[in-house]
Amino acid sequence: MSVTPENLGDLSRRTLLRRAAAAGLLATPAMGLLSACAGSEPDKSDNGGGGAKSKDNPFGVKDGSAVKVVIFNGGLGDQWAKEDKVIFSAKHPNVTVNMSSTQKIKTEEQPKMATQPSDLVMNSGADMMDRSTLINEGAIEPLDDLLTAPAWDSEGTVADSLLPGTVGDGTQNGKFYVVNVAYTVWGNWYNAALFKKEGWQAPTTWDEFFALAPKIKAKGMAPYVHDAVHGYYPRWALMASIWKTAGKQVVVDIDNLKENAWKADGVLKALEPWEKLVKDKLLLPGKLDHTQSQQAWLDGKAAFIQVGTWLKNEMSATIPPGFELTLSDYWHNADDKAPKDVFAASGEGFVVPSKAPNKEAAKEFLRAILSKAGSAKFAELTKSLASTKGSGDNVQDSALSSANSLMKNGGSELISVKFQDFYADLDKESQNLSEELMAGRLTAQQFVDKMQAAADKVAKDSSIKKQTRTA
Repeated sequence: MSVTPENLGDLSRRTLLRRAAAAGLLATPAMGLLSACAGSEPDKSDNGGGGAKSKDNPFGVKDGSAVKVVIFNGGLGDQWAKEDKVIFSAKHPNVTVNMSSTQKIKTEEQPKMATQPSDLVMNSGADMMDRSTLINEGAIEPLDDLLTAPAWDSEGTVADSLLPGTVGDGTQNGKFYVVNVAYTVWGNWYNAALFKKEGWQAPTTWDEFFALAPKIKAKGMAPYVHDAVHGYYPRWALMASIWKTAGKQVVVDIDNLKENAWKADGVLKALEPWEKLVKDKLLLPGKLDHTQSQQAWLDGKAAFIQVGTWLKNEMSATIPPGFELTLSDYWHNADDKAPKDVFAASGEGFVVPSKAPNKEAAKEFLRAILSKAGSAKFAELTKSLASTKGSGDNVQDSALSSANSLMKNGGSELISVKFQDFYADLDKESQNLSEELMAGRLTAQQFVDKMQAAADKVAKDSSIKKQTRTA
């Protein structure tokens, strides 16, 4: 979402849904993405660069060429991308934009990567291609030249126009590969209208939540609901809690596979309130997925739900009249190390395949997406922030305003987690264990022990390329 908000960090559900299909993503794992059709070259007869380069055409997009753009049509929809097509075509009327939308990114796009892929692909959703595999196989193009190109409709470079964390979220092995267009904020959502009616104060700490929970249950509601099908949903909340309680360095150590990082001071303490929430039967029963849990919350069956800022757009058709979607921060303990740090990241990442016939136009289309005009349309239509600065400045929406307020009052750091982008197997195991913890089948201590064992396995496997996070 993902976002910002949507990925304020990468983690856009869409950072978000990002890693859902982490393991076994390659259709032909033994051969890799590109070697499956070694030597096959795309037909570039009517595409590619060759146009005169200028500030308005920094990549030399050729008139008469065509660019194929694939959009992930998930919680954010695709209307915002259609607006970007209009913006792009106003500057490049002689370039044909062939745009399509799908939720089956890996299924539809991965088989093309070795031959003639689409030019620009929004790699998001549950059926997304694994980012590390794409990079390690050389299947996607480094986009550092996009960062240094002039911004579409503002002063400075494209990099200058982006919110904090966006460049880092798209960088791996020292190169920039993924353009996250959404900036997502995560936290606990509640209905402010209901809380005003009942005289409830939205909690900021775990103690306040556990004190409020009986009052909520007395009204026939569950205090909490979450997506119990996709493991990355609860993992967002668990990792945010670890950062808040144990501090940033512990999460950096976890990402870097440091020995016994999962057993550092504060990790277990961060997870114990989640264990208590489950043991005290404060969760709405049932194995609900993301939209089912969100609808249950809108129907008044639960008081809180944890999700990102794409929520309003995803559920816009079924939000009851008078329902005030309001985002609050994840709850913290009284003596946490980073209680005010907010979980926010850039997400909804675009990639340019290395064998794309028209990489020049793909990069130019990305400039249009990241423009002030494009990002303002994104915020207006999705009620979520774009990764371009100022995207939500003129959007009047209470849900987005609560996210902006959360960001404004947050700590000096943005919570970000990287291991799920670095290691597909560890990603999948963390999802599985997060589901088990929230289903009451694991204790917090067992979760920690199993995550440490999974991290140790990756660390000791010499065949896995190791990544290092410095900030």
